Amino acid sequence: MLSPVEKSRLKWACRRGMLELDVIFMPFYENEFDALSDADQQTFIRLLESDDPDLFRWTMGHAVPADPAFVALIKMILERNQARHDRQL
Repeated sequence: MLSPVEKSRLKWACRRGMLELDVIFMPFYENEFDALSDADQQTFIRLLESDDPDLFRWTMGHAVPADPAFVALIKMILERNQARHDRQL
């Protein structure tokens, strides 16, 4: 479990240099992160250490990360964000 300081740093790390990434990662962090398994939380933390251009290509489906855990987590992020969006309509 992350300390409040670590969670604050992680929330800040969700703010990227690209608006497209902000709207993907911030809602997921705010709505889903606490319910993730410890392994998925650690994968999310590692994912956010990636460069913005890579994150953009991966989340837009223009490339596939080499790490299978990243592939699964990105799929989860996109699906859960879409489901949350659909419920709001």
